[in-house]
Amino acid sequence: MTTEMIPNTAASQTTKTQAPTTPVELGPPGDRRSSALADMWVVARRGLLHMRREPEVLADATIQPVMFVLLFAYVFGGAISVPGGGSYREFLIGGIFAQTIVFGGTFGVAMAIAADRNNGAMDRFRSLPMARSAVLGGHALANLLKALLPMAFMSVCGLIVGWRIHTDIWHAAAAYGLLILFAFAMIWIGVLLGSSLATPQAVQGVAFVAIFPLTFVASTFVPTSTLPGVLKTFAEWNPVSSLSGALRTLFGNPGAKAPVGAPWSLLHPVLYTVIASAVIIAVAAPIAIRQFQRSITD
Repeated sequence: MTTEMIPNTAASQTTKTQAPTTPVELGPPGDRRSSALADMWVVARRGLLHMRREPEVLADATIQPVMFVLLFAYVFGGAISVPGGGSYREFLIGGIFAQTIVFGGTFGVAMAIAADRNNGAMDRFRSLPMARSAVLGGHALANLLKALLPMAFMSVCGLIVGWRIHTDIWHAAAAYGLLILFAFAMIWIGVLLGSSLATPQAVQGVAFVAIFPLTFVASTFVPTSTLPGVLKTFAEWNPVSSLSGALRTLFGNPGAKAPVGAPWSLLHPVLYTVIASAVIIAVAAPIAIRQFQRSITD
């Protein structure tokens, strides 16, 4: 019995050894590369998944705006009057929109890029057959999509506290489009910060010190006419003020009309915001891209 089984076992092993295999042709690396848009979407989807798995990173887009609305609407609102009359809560929402977009557009992409530079993700991306522009484009796209969240969140929150849109659908759509444009401009500031600073902690500290005064020395919470001297001049030409004024104009909210003797930036807030956004993109984007490329090759 033993003698009969030995040949069978040997034959079985021979059969396994001689099983034919078909090689897989991968082709040259250039042929395996997907399109730049597809690569960018993969990186963007990765960023969106991180936001879902780490919901605390969305605090600047959800908890913070609500906190400011409640604080100013119910605590300080009674002490602040709107020029020309009207509800302070409706005046406030335009400024909260502007502040949230500035914080979210800057902090989100800056923190994400700084984190990827420190956790080895950038080295992994460079080793993959993917478009060179996909990493930066994916981060920008993910944060632009993230900016839609606070817009929806603030719209609902505003309706709850008494804010209303008093214009037609086209003016309202233009207001939201202006928010997206300004968010895209602020993303490039965030890319520059995330590429220039060594750690996410450094980004958080520097960005907060730089962005916080920018959003408060403006017409976000109080009319610029209440500010003294140099602060008033700075606030009048601050793009955050023009964005707040543009939103109040397009939504038909109180405080949209500029005071007598106001500078051109407040008399034409929509146009000034578009120009300011274009200037920020034209100046910051090339510098940010160059600094980003330098940061991942050093």
